[in-house]
This record gives sequence, C-alpha cells and structure tokens, in this order.
Amino acid sequence: MSAQNASKRFGLGLLGGLLAAGLLLAACAAPQGRAHTKSVTDVVFRHPGVVVGHDQLARAKEGVARGAEPWASAHRAVLASRYAAPDYTAHPVDVVNCPFNAGPVACLDERQDALAAYTHALLWSVTGETAHARKSAEIMDAWSAVMERHTGGNAGLQAAWAGAAWARAADVLRAGYPAWRGARADRFGEMLRTAYLPTVRDQVPAFNGNWELAMTDATISIAVHLEDQQVFAEALRRFRDRVPAYFYLTSDGPRPKAPQNAGLDTPEKVTTYWFGQTAFRDGLAQETCRNLMHVGYALAASAHIAETAWHQGVDLYGEQSRRLTAALEFHSRYQLGEAAPEWLCGGKVERTMGPDLEVALGHYEGRAGAALPFTRELAERMRPAGTDDLFVAWETLTHAADPLPSAPSPVSPAASSSAAVTSSAAGAAGPGGA
Repeated sequence: MSAQNASKRFGLGLLGGLLAAGLLLAACAAPQGRAHTKSVTDVVFRHPGVVVGHDQLARAKEGVARGAEPWASAHRAVLASRYAAPDYTAHPVDVVNCPFNAGPVACLDERQDALAAYTHALLWSVTGETAHARKSAEIMDAWSAVMERHTGGNAGLQAAWAGAAWARAADVLRAGYPAWRGARADRFGEMLRTAYLPTVRDQVPAFNGNWELAMTDATISIAVHLEDQQVFAEALRRFRDRVPAYFYLTSDGPRPKAPQNAGLDTPEKVTTYWFGQTAFRDGLAQETCRNLMHVGYALAASAHIAETAWHQGVDLYGEQSRRLTAALEFHSRYQLGEAAPEWLCGGKVERTMGPDLEVALGHYEGRAGAALPFTRELAERMRPAGTDDLFVAWETLTHAADPLPSAPSPVSPAASSSAAVTSSAAGAAGPGGA
C-alpha cells in the first residue's frame, strides 16, 4: 500500500462546519460524568491475552499441522505476505508525525513494522520456527531503542493502529519465548507506556466513533500487556460509553445516544454527525452513511476490545450482544449486495468493508451459538481474511471456528465496571503449548 493510498484511509472524524463550530473544542475537554476508579484490585491477567489466547493459538497450530481448512489457506496467505518475509527490515524513528490527510513515510513504516512483528510472532506460535520469534523480537527491539512520541493531527489514530498490533505481538512473545524477556521486553513495555498510551488515552468524543474505538482497542491491549489494572478499568468504561453511542438500537429512543461531551444536543447536530441520516433502525452505525469501511474498523475494534476483555474474565460481548449482533448482521447484508432502501443513506451505501468480522463471529457463533447468517456468509466469502494494513491481521487463522465452548468465569458488569476483576491465570503458550 503506497503512502498516498494509506493516507486516504485515515479517518478525520471531524464533520466540517459543525465540528469547526465547536465540537472540536468539546473533543479536547476533560471527560465529565465518568466514574474515576480510585483503587483497582484483584485483576489476574492472562497471557497471551491480547485478542488471541492460548487456546486459539493451539487451535490454529493444530489446524495448520493437519492441513485443515480454513487454517491451512489462512496460513498460506500469511506466509505469502510481505510482513512474513524472513529478511523483513524495520524502519524505526524517534518521532512519528502524522498530520490529518497526509501519510508521511514514517507513519506507513510504523504500521507495517508493527504488523510484521505480530505476523512473525503469530507464525512462531503456529509453526514453532524460532526464526520467526527472533524476527519479531528484532523488529520490536529496533523501535523500542529509539521511539519517543507521536505528533500531528492523526496522532491518536496512528498510535492506536500501531499500538494495538505492537501489544498483540509483544504479548504472544511474552507468553512463551524466553529469549525475549528481561531488559529487552521491559524496554518495549516502557515504549508502549510512554510513546503510545498517553496518546491513545486522549478524549475525542466529537470525532467519528471509529477513532475512539480504535484508541480503546490499543488502550486495553497495552493495559493487559503491561498488567496495568487502572488503565484496563478505564478501557472497559470507555467501551461501555462509546459502543452504545456508535451502534443504534430502537430501545435508545428516537435518536441515537450521543457520545459524552461531544456537544450533540440538538436533532440537527445528531443528523450531521450521523452523515445526514434521519431514520434509525437496529444495527445502524454512526458512519454507515459515510462508508462501510469505517464501520468495519469500528466493528473490528469493538470485537478486539471485547475479545481481550474476555480473555481477562470480563464479558463485554454479553453486555452488548444485542447491539453488536444487530450491527454485524445489518452491515453484512448490505456489504453482500442487498439494495439499500431509500430511508438508508438515500438509497446509496458504499460497500467497502474489509476483513473485520472473524473475531466477533468466532465469539457469537462459535462460543455463544448465535445464528448470524449474513455475517457468516460475508466472512466465508472473505476467507482467508488478510490484513487491512492498519490494525486487523490474519483473523481467519486465529479466530475461525473458535473452540471455546464457555466463558472464563466473567465477572458481573457492576463488579467489572469498578475493575474488581478476578480470574484465574492461564498457562503461557509457546510453539509447544502451555
């Protein structure tokens, strides 16, 4: 993907005159009305537990070894990608400056290097080939030696995309690769804490919702890897605030819920924020009438957050099951080609969704036993799901036909919202298993 094409995939999250008239100021305001957790206790973090867990890696390893589908095809797709090249070379810099509507080479390099680190970590776990683990560690070490901060208007989204992939890669290696421990791993963790976490924790309520969901994906991913209970609790709260403000249910009332502190206090502002949409149905998203690509980003980020929380014993999937399954089915049917009715975006839907469904489908169908026929059909058409070159990568390999039949003893919503999360530790996974 060229830097020019990559720049087009950035979401500005600002809606012209409306946001210029005051919403951008609201986006920068300190959050109001959100409980601040004074103390957090009893969190026992599982590793690997950032989007992928031990059972999923073991399932992928077994499927590849047997030549079973869809894992065999997914594995071949990973191997054929540039991210899996044995001579992949990192391009670290100390400052990644990403303006709005621009794609300097450092922005592209950072995202690609993070995805390459995750790709090699995943291949190591699935194949047992140590060269992949060494390459993943080499890429991460190169960045942690120099990286200091993100700047520019797109800093939040850039740090979110790269930070989420970095944390996934680091957590897989942390769980079972002894050569990447001690000072090397600690330095990388410090990079996540200082060069990524402050940026992805920024408040952006008036931006398009895919921004805040992607930033929350990175936040919870880094929190789990660093075993930071306070930041983990913050990410749970942010998910619970933003998902209902992005995906609509009729039970919300005649208009969608507004993001906190976004200044959307009139029907006209809501209509503008929802890209001119005035009729609302179950599953509709804030960016549906923008394009399905950005809705796909939001669906993927929401699933990543819920999946990471699930591995830590918190069932966000269950809390938002009606909303998320409605959104999955609503957008899948139109991505599949169903004609949009006149009430929906004036009868025109931009069908540009990417490989964003496997994680959510793996949970709702594989674990919960829900029937999602449109989502299933679309996911199967897209298999093997590749990468969006941003923060989604190889999720057919990791999440197709998820094998977990039951929950890992999730805590209640009330308890987890105050971050009193208790779960048993899971075994570390490497190429040979626990």
